[in-house]
Amino acid sequence: MKRFAVLISVVLFMFQASVSADIHYKILDKVNSPKDIKEFNIKQLDNLAKDIRAGIINKTNLLGGHVGSDLGIVEVTIAMHYVFDSPIDKFVFDTSHQTYPHKMITGRKAAFTDPLNNKQITGFSNFNESAHDFFIMGHTSTSISLAEGMAKARDLKGEKYNVIALIGDGSLSGGEALEGLNNAVELNSNFIIIVNDNEMCIAENHGGLYKNLQLLRDSNGTAENNMFKALGYDYYYVSDGHNLDNLISTFKKVKDTNKPTVVHIHTIKGKGYLPAMQDKESYHWKLAGYVNTKPQITDVSNKTETYTSLTVDYILNHSKQDRRIVAISPATPMACGLFPPQRQELASQYVDVGIAEQHAVGFSAGAAKNGAKPILMVCSSFIQRAYDQLSQDLAINNSPAVILVVSYGINGGDVTHNGVFDIPLISNIPNIVYMAPTNKEEYLAVLDWAIKQDKHPVAIRVPQGIVVSKGIKDSTDYSKINKYKIEANGSEIAIIAEGDFFELGQRVKEKIKEKLGVEATLINPIYLTGLDYELLESLKENHNIVITLENGVLDGGFGEKISRFYSNSNMKVLNYGAFKEFTDRVPQEELFKKYHLTPDLILEDIVETNELYDKPSQAEHSEAQADKSETQPHKE
Repeated sequence: MKRFAVLISVVLFMFQASVSADIHYKILDKVNSPKDIKEFNIKQLDNLAKDIRAGIINKTNLLGGHVGSDLGIVEVTIAMHYVFDSPIDKFVFDTSHQTYPHKMITGRKAAFTDPLNNKQITGFSNFNESAHDFFIMGHTSTSISLAEGMAKARDLKGEKYNVIALIGDGSLSGGEALEGLNNAVELNSNFIIIVNDNEMCIAENHGGLYKNLQLLRDSNGTAENNMFKALGYDYYYVSDGHNLDNLISTFKKVKDTNKPTVVHIHTIKGKGYLPAMQDKESYHWKLAGYVNTKPQITDVSNKTETYTSLTVDYILNHSKQDRRIVAISPATPMACGLFPPQRQELASQYVDVGIAEQHAVGFSAGAAKNGAKPILMVCSSFIQRAYDQLSQDLAINNSPAVILVVSYGINGGDVTHNGVFDIPLISNIPNIVYMAPTNKEEYLAVLDWAIKQDKHPVAIRVPQGIVVSKGIKDSTDYSKINKYKIEANGSEIAIIAEGDFFELGQRVKEKIKEKLGVEATLINPIYLTGLDYELLESLKENHNIVITLENGVLDGGFGEKISRFYSNSNMKVLNYGAFKEFTDRVPQEELFKKYHLTPDLILEDIVETNELYDKPSQAEHSEAQADKSETQPHKE
């Protein structure tokens, strides 16, 4: 079956490759650097835009990636490179998922047009790829601050060039963006902010700031109520962000400006690809093969059960029974299973705070403190931005909000979206209870307890992968904090496997039994924030090795707590998880081998670490002692 799947993958890739080879790029073939487009006329630039869009669709259809955001910024990027002089003039792209056109113009087009080169570049800006990129980044609302810092350094050194920050896709309402927007006017020198206003975040925009953008769009940029002017910026508006004549004309006006300036541009997300224009939210990012795939129906009665669907069903059902429940998303509702129909059903019991994780945590803490039941749904790599709010707003005040962490763990994702740091981040803040359920019944029981209790902030790692069901309702009393579950009793070796790695723990147990004849103890810790001292102490009686398995970084993680507990004893502890490193598109299987997260490699470590297996097992030792006693004279 596996070989068949590989064969199908190869055939599919070859088919896609042949399709991409048939694409004829009329003018992109002539572009190897920004200087190559400087002498193009408008017709040639328009043809370049078509080629770039073809390249975006080609690459994202082969490998997956950001579709709508890049299709919508094509003409703006062409005009930027036509007027400004990158890399002397510095471009900083917010979130940098809007850099595909920029990459194609700056010498990296082969990664979009040639299947053999598709994997050579990242999906975000990367200074290791090109002198035209200055940062590696994939989180939002950062461009204004980064670019402002570059402008300040330029001024201190007495240099002269343009610094341009491009921001869009809902990023403007993020906390750092607003802080940068407020402070950048203090530069009183060349600083240009291009606001790419496509009326969208990942989902729809929310908040008063976007109402002002709408007012400016409706008035063609002439409304008196202009937040940019109020802050002290020069302001320009381009109503058609796909009209190269207008874009070039406006950029020429602001080039070499001597004061902070905002260019507000209205664009269409997904421009040039009808499905992406019609369904802007789901085409923000797509898996490979979307071109020939029918749109998915996201709200069907016979849907496959997932942990995401279990979560959404729970929230929808319980919100009808309890008006205090409110689901909260920082602009990533679909990542947590909240599609438009579900959001509409929740109505006022759903809040999208925009790309603002800090506000989301503070908002949740305030709601919980005043008697509501907030459920904040957030991706692992994004909750990092709210550390201070987790500590100050939530934990110190012991506000009983619930945080559901998704998209975590060791995987082959982009360096900017590593999801391995949430355990050290969350579990080491006092008062927060961080939990990692292992199956359907356990997850629903944990979720139910977390929402109903009022003593702690509770964070839950929502299980991933295929739903595992025991078929028996979980009746555990989770108010007994830090009480681990012994799922299988044994001796000599204890395996403590958290959350999604519990299944790995089961396989390690089987391998130990098969190869060493030892029945290991298997423990489901559930709680990542504390230790079950009584259970851990009891293991000293008949265990020599404790193995910890966690789907996250080891440093500061769960396993190190176990190691610390046994540090003054003879117990040997082997911790397994991710190394403290940033990984960039490394296949998960390769990472698992590197981190020894396979039963075979763990078994090798056990044998190498413990001299126990140079001696008879406890069972063999007991039998030998019994045989020996029969030959010895009996003494009273």
